[in-house]
Amino acid sequence: MDLSIAGILALDGLTNGAVYALLALATVLVFAVTRVIFVPQGEFVAFGALTLALFQAGKVPGTVWFLLVLAGATAVSDVWHGVRHGHAAGRIARQVLATAGYPVAISLVAWWAAARPLPLLVQALLTMALVTPFGTLIYRLAYEKLADATVLVLLIVSVGVHFALVGLGLYFFGAEGFRNPSFWEQRFSVGSVAVNGQALIIFAASLALIVLLWLFFEKSLHGKALRATAVNRLGARLMGISSVAAGRLSFTMAAFIGALSGLLIGPTTTVFYDSGFLIGLKGFVAAVFAGLSSYPLAMVGALGVGLLESFGSFWASAFKEVIVFGAILPVLLWRSLRDPHGEEH
Repeated sequence: MDLSIAGILALDGLTNGAVYALLALATVLVFAVTRVIFVPQGEFVAFGALTLALFQAGKVPGTVWFLLVLAGATAVSDVWHGVRHGHAAGRIARQVLATAGYPVAISLVAWWAAARPLPLLVQALLTMALVTPFGTLIYRLAYEKLADATVLVLLIVSVGVHFALVGLGLYFFGAEGFRNPSFWEQRFSVGSVAVNGQALIIFAASLALIVLLWLFFEKSLHGKALRATAVNRLGARLMGISSVAAGRLSFTMAAFIGALSGLLIGPTTTVFYDSGFLIGLKGFVAAVFAGLSSYPLAMVGALGVGLLESFGSFWASAFKEVIVFGAILPVLLWRSLRDPHGEEH
């Protein structure tokens, strides 16, 4: 291996690592706030990439129907909850409107826009607007009533949600894979390494989102509320911070980050309905490197995962996934010996 090949592999690894960093941050955020190890994080990636691809093909994406199904199920849950607790009809109607209003509105916009040759950037923004509500709806349907359950129970629920989303993804998107057009076709030469515009967009978007997340957690009231919930859920409740609202917001942010990651990675690889699992799992590996608690370490771990995958694929392409996922074993062993925990009750 000479320096030019090493440079190409390093660039490829850092590009993928930047996407994994976003998924790792989302995983750490969700776990810190809700204690949910969110296995289906990668599904948001696949939904984002596939939605944009179907917009490019001039079709109404399956995301529209999927979103309406989730919104309808959540609205039925709201009605059932209101009837059980004897709420007034007006209050139930307002809750149903709050639940289903945005999904129905954005679905109508998507239906109108699907047959029109809109610019790629507009389609990307519409894709994120469609996928982001999935986070809140999935949290409300699958996790909200189990907010005080053990981490093991929440993990089992996450595995079930993952299989449900993959199966529904096959139904709504089909088995065909798609590769999206690049947002920037320009190519640049840095020494012996050619850098394409899409890689620069990935780096810029990842850096911008990380900075925005830092500003959100440091400067905004909602961000400080999420931090307080992550540090001490009971203490946050006593201070008037709603753990339910914090959970919904964290899942919404995770869906937004997943959709953005799908838009970024879509031009670099063919995405299928089930491609998100491996992509999200690599973000999870990076989050485990950080102990599911540190955002900076999650970023470093994600870049390390990207580099390990890239160089591993060069030396032993058939075993690159084994190399990446096998790297988690010594980290888990080291963390177990360094910070042993008693059995959870």
